[in-house]
Amino acid sequence: MTITGLSRSVEDYLKAVYSLNERGGSASTNDLARTLDIQPASVSGMIRRLAEDGLLEHEPYRGVRLTAEGSRQALKILRRHRIIESFLVHRLGYAWDDVHDEAERMEHAASDTLIDRMADALGNPSTDPHGAPIPTRAGEIDPTPHHTLDEVAAGVRVVVRSVSDENPKRLRYFKAVGVVPGAKVLVQAGGAAHNPLKVLIGDDPEPLHMKSEVAKRVTVSAV
Repeated sequence: MTITGLSRSVEDYLKAVYSLNERGGSASTNDLARTLDIQPASVSGMIRRLAEDGLLEHEPYRGVRLTAEGSRQALKILRRHRIIESFLVHRLGYAWDDVHDEAERMEHAASDTLIDRMADALGNPSTDPHGAPIPTRAGEIDPTPHHTLDEVAAGVRVVVRSVSDENPKRLRYFKAVGVVPGAKVLVQAGGAAHNPLKVLIGDDPEPLHMKSEVAKRVTVSAV
């Protein structure tokens, strides 16, 4: 089944479910309500509708997951969002902390043709300005799982792969301290039981203390 002409609200739901599923497990009604900043009762009604349309699988008390068609649609939306962010930064001079909301507005109106032309003009990048992988035209995305910085044990050196893009203030902080895609980080004190983490970034000899809630927004991989 292929569905066309999705509403903005449906696209927002699919993208939110994809993001929550990507972090592990099913997306609960409360998770979606928090992510979308709406009431749980409204979420329940939309979940039923999207399940009837074949976009979600819903198990009572266990949350929802995207179907194959739901994933395909979510990846199309993510592609639009991340290409738009890339175009705004690399061609229009936007700062990386100033593109998320703009892309949120534009992603629902941009045609696939426009997005493909933007991608071609950029040389078909594989990641957006924040390091997140960009789905291909065929709906494929880098499946490599990455840990978040708060999960890294003390004594381990990692490289930053991506940072969460939805909070401008946090993005400005990341840039100021050098937590950007490609930066090397040595965790001096970390792990789930240690809050805040103590890390060395790049060649900076001064350790940085970072709250675990902030470190959760940074994905990393082994050097």
